[in-house]
Amino acid sequence: MLTIYDTTGNSLLKHNETAPMTKDTVWYDLVDPTPEEDRFVENVLQISVPTRAEMREIEYSSRFYQEGGASYMTAFIVHSIEQPRPEGSTVTFILAGNSLVTVRYAQPKAIPMFMQRVAKGDATCNTGAAIMIGLIETLIERKADLIELIQDRADKIAQNIFEFGQGRRRGEKKLEVLLKNTGTQGDTVARAQESATSLERVLHFFAIAATDRACDSRILQRITTAEKDIASLMENMRFLSTRMNFLLDATLGLISNEQNQIIKLFSVMAVMLMPPTLVASVYGMNFQHMPELAWMEGYPIALGMMFISALIPYLYFRHKRWL
Repeated sequence: MLTIYDTTGNSLLKHNETAPMTKDTVWYDLVDPTPEEDRFVENVLQISVPTRAEMREIEYSSRFYQEGGASYMTAFIVHSIEQPRPEGSTVTFILAGNSLVTVRYAQPKAIPMFMQRVAKGDATCNTGAAIMIGLIETLIERKADLIELIQDRADKIAQNIFEFGQGRRRGEKKLEVLLKNTGTQGDTVARAQESATSLERVLHFFAIAATDRACDSRILQRITTAEKDIASLMENMRFLSTRMNFLLDATLGLISNEQNQIIKLFSVMAVMLMPPTLVASVYGMNFQHMPELAWMEGYPIALGMMFISALIPYLYFRHKRWL
């Protein structure tokens, strides 16, 4: 889908499909574009729109470059952050003259959030560069929201881990859920770190491109501020990554301890049953000269001996707090 916007100076209007492109046409938003839409933008701006496969390439030279007077910047973003497992996608920003082209195959909430700000007059949109820095600022804000969500989830996981077994029945299922949740949040932190690093590189290249294009000094100031914001978020994410690793180790320790408790129980049961088994084995030999076999009280005495021989180890283990 291709959506084209014209600027009125302080707002954006959807371009009339039948009207020709003018100097006020500043944003071409390609969402899962068709080949025809790609060719239309390429013909209008005299640029080459990267394919989805090209956007996925990880080499620096494939994500940040200049071609035909246009600046290409590709970022990895994390979206749908409200879901238990956020999704990742790539977005390419192309600055061509006074216009911006965005190529994306996802629907991040940052785009409609930016449009709402534009509608309220809280975001500048008179040039492609102004729209781009506005979009990046919104992406950074969403990333901060994601970090806050992960912190809340990490607090809940930590509470469940360190209260495990207190006032509730232990179970392997609960440990499996804890392990799954911890691993999921750890993976989310890793994705967020990758996205933050990608945005940091975009901002660095964007600053160079904005300087070369003699953009307004306010754009350069906003780029510098965004770089500081992303650096601060990366520091928070490093802390979160360390914390999630700690919680993962704690969960694995609980699982190991639970398994040890099960093995210990079986070992204690085996030791408790050894004396009764010995008594039963002695009186199961059926030798001819065993006077106890003829006793009227022989059977209850043997049962009593087996019970007492099992009770004594049990009381000893309880005294040692092994049970």
